[in-house]
Amino acid sequence: MGYQPIEDYGVIGDLHTAALVGRDGSIDFLCFPHFDSPSLFAALLDDRKGGRFRISPCLEAATRKQLYLPDTNVLLTRSFSAGGIAEVTDFMTVEEGPGTHAHDLVRQVKTVRGNVRYRMTCSPRFGYGRVPHRVAQDQETSVVFVPDDPKAAATGPVRLRSSVPLTLAGGDAAADFELSAGETAFFTLEDVGAGRASRVTDEEHVGAAFDQTVEFWRRWIRRSRYTGPWREMVHRSALALKLLFSRPHGSLVAAPTFGLPEELGGALNWDYRYTWLRDASYTLYTLLLLGYSDEASRFMSWLEDRCMELDPAEPLQVLYGLDGSREIKERVLDHFEGYRGSRPVRVGNAAYDQLQLDVFGELVDAIYLVDRYGEPIHHDLWTHLVPIVDWVAENWERPDHGFWELREARHENLSGRIMSWVALDRAIRLARRRSFPASVDRWRATRDRIYQNVFSRFWSEEKQAFVQRPDNDRLDAFALVMPLTKFISPTDPRWLSTLHAIERELVDDSLVFRFETESTAGGLPSTEGTFTMCSFWYVECLSRAREVEKARFCFEKALGYANHLGLYSAELGPGGEHLGNFPPAFTHSALISAAYDLGRRLSDPTGRRPRRE
Repeated sequence: MGYQPIEDYGVIGDLHTAALVGRDGSIDFLCFPHFDSPSLFAALLDDRKGGRFRISPCLEAATRKQLYLPDTNVLLTRSFSAGGIAEVTDFMTVEEGPGTHAHDLVRQVKTVRGNVRYRMTCSPRFGYGRVPHRVAQDQETSVVFVPDDPKAAATGPVRLRSSVPLTLAGGDAAADFELSAGETAFFTLEDVGAGRASRVTDEEHVGAAFDQTVEFWRRWIRRSRYTGPWREMVHRSALALKLLFSRPHGSLVAAPTFGLPEELGGALNWDYRYTWLRDASYTLYTLLLLGYSDEASRFMSWLEDRCMELDPAEPLQVLYGLDGSREIKERVLDHFEGYRGSRPVRVGNAAYDQLQLDVFGELVDAIYLVDRYGEPIHHDLWTHLVPIVDWVAENWERPDHGFWELREARHENLSGRIMSWVALDRAIRLARRRSFPASVDRWRATRDRIYQNVFSRFWSEEKQAFVQRPDNDRLDAFALVMPLTKFISPTDPRWLSTLHAIERELVDDSLVFRFETESTAGGLPSTEGTFTMCSFWYVECLSRAREVEKARFCFEKALGYANHLGLYSAELGPGGEHLGNFPPAFTHSALISAAYDLGRRLSDPTGRRPRRE
């Protein structure tokens, strides 16, 4: 079959997990029934061993297109040819209230014009493709796939229902059928072990599930209070972010995938199916901008639990399991060849054990924002937050692994300094705002020492810019966060000089590389792509520096690198190809934040915020 480009996929989900659907009508990635479950389909990571669920119209020289139904996460994949027009509608049903979820994946096939033959193959591969299974046909239109070792598979049996006869071939199910114009067929995949029978069992139920799912997404997006320009892209990013939330826990994954490479053939292939405090905190900020206080409140409850569990003598973890679990062991799936030969394919993430000082600033900033724009925090959370801030005040000078989680020795990093300052600054503001008891004078003195430390040790006279580390003069795109966190004025001469240095050395066609590397070509890193979230940070920095027209130009160019559905992966390669896990929360959060700031400055050049904010 071969590997499709990462940008050729759309994503659907049910707030428990998410699936990637290609332009060719193949579901090539799905961890089932939860985000962090082993994969059921992973052809995206191994074309032969990963498994897929494909519906192919047999049309010669067909042109294929995808679109979302407006204001929803319901995906249409359409095939056009002289022989007919075919359409596959994909969605996952979303539960409306508490209770056990059946995890229904629904695929509805329709011939729009002509008589079209179709071929369906459902080839699940349990336990990351390592657990054999058997298949039993209980009806002509229903089969059950049963893993030989459910414990090793970490997934129970799954049932495939259909409105057309199914045949078995080895451990797979298949169907060949023909539909005339206006005729439809459906296929549903359900988790038999979910504890609740599927409600999508026949044509009538498919129609009802479709209507309910469409209404769920449209009702959710109507709650957005965003009224600025680029509304369609902002709302598509918001819908993508919503797909990454875990309804059972209130947390969210950094991305729903694992193992997709940051460089083709490279080894930087990480598992993002966990909750990074960094990514989640920025996402919480954008949700508050859009008015989604319910999601912010639920995530805040999850954050509170992490604070309550924390030993004051230990630092925060960088990432946690969706349920708050602390140990996330990393291992290699050496039987998978990786996307286009990009090995190793890893699951789990050893970064959970790194020291990253920036997470403290992101945590305290998130709590501060919720207290200010959402519900006031309570006494118990504050009493657990104080030791965390005290820890930062005592340990801010420690070397750490830095914002980018590089697998190397610890260093003093600009990211750790800036976000340690943020942790203390926001804690001081909280204490004053709510009259909470705290050692405010000591915190203020430490905050001011950090401020002076940044200017004395991270300022390069040679480059006239803030740099990544005191022991080198490399630029780091993390510096773009400095004015966004209010560490420095966006029009401060030193900041503008830093911004111009970043433009010279890290910006290419409005796209931004993370940092300078030892191997450069023309002053730009040559071994990895541009990080799209950094490109949106750059836009917001230009906007805040009052370079509004330049910001608008760069923003619209960056929007042009989205895929056909308005989605991004983590990076863009030399040819604009998407690389890395897909779609990442951080990128879409940065897009929303940049659009919000730029939009309000276009309507009011002074940049004044509405009073209610």
